[in-house]
Amino acid sequence: MPSTAGWTTHDIPDQSGRTAVVTGANSGIGLVTARELARRGARVLLACRSEERGRGAEELVRREVPGADVEFAPLDLADLSSVRRFAESYSPGTLDLLVNNAGVMALPYGRTADGFETQFGINHLGHFALTGLLAGRLLKTPGARVVTVSSGMHALANVDMGDLNSERRYRRWVAYGRSKTANLLFTHELARRLGAAGSDVVAAAAHPGYAATNLQTAGARLEGRRTAERLADLGNRVLAQSAEAGALPTLYAATAPGVRPDTFTGPRLVGWRGAPAPSRRAKWTLNDVAGERLWAASEQLTGVTYDDLGG
Repeated sequence: MPSTAGWTTHDIPDQSGRTAVVTGANSGIGLVTARELARRGARVLLACRSEERGRGAEELVRREVPGADVEFAPLDLADLSSVRRFAESYSPGTLDLLVNNAGVMALPYGRTADGFETQFGINHLGHFALTGLLAGRLLKTPGARVVTVSSGMHALANVDMGDLNSERRYRRWVAYGRSKTANLLFTHELARRLGAAGSDVVAAAAHPGYAATNLQTAGARLEGRRTAERLADLGNRVLAQSAEAGALPTLYAATAPGVRPDTFTGPRLVGWRGAPAPSRRAKWTLNDVAGERLWAASEQLTGVTYDDLGG
């Protein structure tokens, strides 16, 4: 991995002529990522579930980056029909960068429109399907990248292949950890398949450390747990780094020269804050057999196959 010491948004290479899709670009790390890519000249599609928040993000980026080429595009990762509509309506012939950023964290038990446990369904399966449906565009774009945002919290749990939807027992933080492990296993297996196919598309992963976003408070807010929500908000204000700082590992993985497949970039200081650097990952996220098994299960569950990559 190239040197990352002191790496900031000023080090992002020129992105003119490149097209990027950023999921969950209406707030937090996704919004910062989209804004900085646009600032460097990329055409950016803000793939968001809420039209109101997506349009608001589009207007905000245009105010902060005069002349920015950004556009809201509806995408609900909790509904595979929405994922398919997004892919079918994607008009550019090529795709230089797909940032699988959107996610949910530690929510009460719920299911997506297709019946998947919410965290696994949104954080992993939605992005698995989206990447597969856009794979043809990525493969025809020289130097394309897929960056999937995981979390240091992946270390909480390995995936349970016998209970992917947490039907036997649901523990919100364990389910979150499993979904973030799935992100890393997906990146590992995607990188392997791209390499076997002779493609120069780079699949990499990143995580923001502890960054102040609405992820921390969403679960407590949904359940009306006011004390937990206030504590999470306090942590954001006192302990967390900013969303701008939290986006740096994603932006590094997406744009820095020499990023290698299946790398995992996070904040330098104990994986919590600071400039981008190689991040530790649980050994189970590098297991070839587990990656293949999760891939096969994901194809079966979503109905999306990566035919151009083979096995």
